[in-house]
Amino acid sequence: MLLRSLRPALEDIASGLAQVGAFGAAASGPLRITATKNAITAVILPVLPAFLASHPNVTVEMIVDDNLTDIVANRFDAGIRFGNIIEKDMIAVRIGPDRRRAVVGSPAYFAANPPPESPHDLGRHDCIAYRLVKTGGLYAWEFEEDGRPLDVRVRGSLVFNDTDLMRASAIAGMGMAYLYDDDAEHDIQAGRLVRVLQDWCPLLPGYYLYHPSRRQSPPALVALIAALRSGS
Repeated sequence: MLLRSLRPALEDIASGLAQVGAFGAAASGPLRITATKNAITAVILPVLPAFLASHPNVTVEMIVDDNLTDIVANRFDAGIRFGNIIEKDMIAVRIGPDRRRAVVGSPAYFAANPPPESPHDLGRHDCIAYRLVKTGGLYAWEFEEDGRPLDVRVRGSLVFNDTDLMRASAIAGMGMAYLYDDDAEHDIQAGRLVRVLQDWCPLLPGYYLYHPSRRQSPPALVALIAALRSGS
């Protein structure tokens, strides 16, 4: 309980130390980062232009991977994942707010298929599934019912391991997709997609940048952490 209550303050201290450290040495050289596509789009890309302009001697290589990659064995400087799946021996810094998922389909799809009123109705729908490359299984859609987790194994005519293809297929009326809400936001606002089951989608833990427990992190990584924490 003490650790949970102190964690926000400890994260602020870590961020302040990182920013101070960034001024102690020139940030230069390559940074290799593994992250999900959504993490790169939602968290890294918004700060990248200003970061690279401020640190012209840094190069950033980002490898898109949905698996929890061993960053030490694969020689990554850092990874970005949700806070609830990071290994305990890593140093982790929160870099984004909690997230939500969105269940979406096209207006044409829902014109032909009545929208589901609860996740229990998904068995009657054509759902675009996501294949987990590491395990080979299909990702279960995560919901919340009466404060308890509810995972639904969906079925449909299409299976992808890429969320952009899932979104495009949903827009084309080929089924319902389970996406991050910011990935679907523009299409929802434009009327290309319709969101359903919003009240059933729980908040998910936010993104953390994690890296090995070293005595001294590379200045380029320290500078990137400071930029991500400040949002610029």
